[in-house]
Amino acid sequence: MKLEFKLVPIEKDGDTNFILGQAHFIKTIEDVHEAMVTSVPGAKFGVAFCEASVERLIRTSGTDDAMVEGARKNAEALACGHTFIIMMKGSYPINVLNAIKAVPEVCNIFCATANETEVVVAETPSGRGIMGVIDGKTPLGVEGPENVKKRKEFLRKIGYKM
Repeated sequence: MKLEFKLVPIEKDGDTNFILGQAHFIKTIEDVHEAMVTSVPGAKFGVAFCEASVERLIRTSGTDDAMVEGARKNAEALACGHTFIIMMKGSYPINVLNAIKAVPEVCNIFCATANETEVVVAETPSGRGIMGVIDGKTPLGVEGPENVKKRKEFLRKIGYKM
């Protein structure tokens, strides 16, 4: 049996966040859409889901045409069964991640980030699957007291801590 690994970069604008996950049923697309709009009313997002059986189509939905197109293109490049990608602007994964994880069809979240990301995909004669992700760059050092101060100030400035 042949096994081949490929690196698939996630294509996006610098300020676009995304969530990459695995799910198991055709209604994933509708349930993920509902989780997004109920978590962040007015959110600009697109979601694409690769179904792995029957018609094996890439299903799409969303509230923003550019985000839907970005999700579709990335899903097509990944071409892994039962995976989904949500592209979002004006909101962050932290705002929706628990709602997405609570969708009954969702099995796994591989990453939720705005970083440059490469997806490690394995391909065999029977299909393709995500093995993992390379999310961002390697560390340059260990946080010191000044870094702690800057981190805490930043989180309070953007309203995530009091």
